[in-house]
Amino acid sequence: MSGIESTRLGQLVVPRIINGMWQVAGGHGAITPEKAISEMTQYHDAGLVAWDMADIYGPAEEFLGRFQERLNSKQRSESVAFTKFVPNPGPMSKGIVEHHIDESIRRMNVEQIDLLQFHWWDYGNPAYLDALHNLEALRDEGKITHLALTNFDTEHMQIIADEGIKLVSNQVQYSILDSRPQVKMAPFCKKYDIKILAYGTLLGGFFSEKYLGSKEPGIQDLDTYSLQKYKKMIDAWSGWSMFQELLAACNSVAKKHDVSISNVAVRHVLDSTAVAGAIVGTRLGITNHLGDNLKAFSLKLDVDDYSAIREITGRADDLYRNIGDCGSEYR
Repeated sequence: MSGIESTRLGQLVVPRIINGMWQVAGGHGAITPEKAISEMTQYHDAGLVAWDMADIYGPAEEFLGRFQERLNSKQRSESVAFTKFVPNPGPMSKGIVEHHIDESIRRMNVEQIDLLQFHWWDYGNPAYLDALHNLEALRDEGKITHLALTNFDTEHMQIIADEGIKLVSNQVQYSILDSRPQVKMAPFCKKYDIKILAYGTLLGGFFSEKYLGSKEPGIQDLDTYSLQKYKKMIDAWSGWSMFQELLAACNSVAKKHDVSISNVAVRHVLDSTAVAGAIVGTRLGITNHLGDNLKAFSLKLDVDDYSAIREITGRADDLYRNIGDCGSEYR
């Protein structure tokens, strides 16, 4: 589609905004399957054809499978399907790994997974390397197009690289507020030609006009898993008062360019080193921000914009020091 930025992940050409499907897994409002799948068509026809899901995201893979049927019946162009393999740490034989990948292929109604992103909960269990070698074998057999990671830190990516395992991307939390990937991850990825896929770019919706000038939400106000998750990140960063300063700075930039705060947040991350794309969550059938999402592609931030934002973020606590490298919040 004209005006939509694209990027390459190996052989794949994908839009730089990728539709995230974590929010269909629960905790974000009741999802009506037919309504959700119908709305997927709107995103697809607008040019946002890439979908990010996981085997643990509730019905996400099944939704994609039903959506694929709809695309095929109407002879539309194909979607691009990213999913994640998120096993419980334990033995990772070829048979175990292949069973899980076959199940994802079946649910997604595809012949091959375009991008398989692997997550591992416990670095103390080295079976993650067995899993990755077996995933490589499945890639070579044609069940996976490209192999990637999600929420791995730089240290363990180096171990994987030393094993000779070829990766195309790592999906990590990355936002104006959470710039931890800039410390070690981005330089590493540039060296090894690995792309970063950013999620949490909108902090679950906190990067929006809705929260500008608002009082600090209590636990009763955090009515989605996303808001609960990212409020903790705001607290670790420097708290609600400074976040309001950051929102105000982003709002000034947004008004200058006649866009939204969300557009500024997405554009800022897309312009960051090694970032191929941003995962923007879709609450399918509940809220639709498609039109606004597309405006991020036409936004060009200038030196003054970056300076205004940096004036706030430069005074905040160091999340890398407080939390650790990418993915440390999960371990």
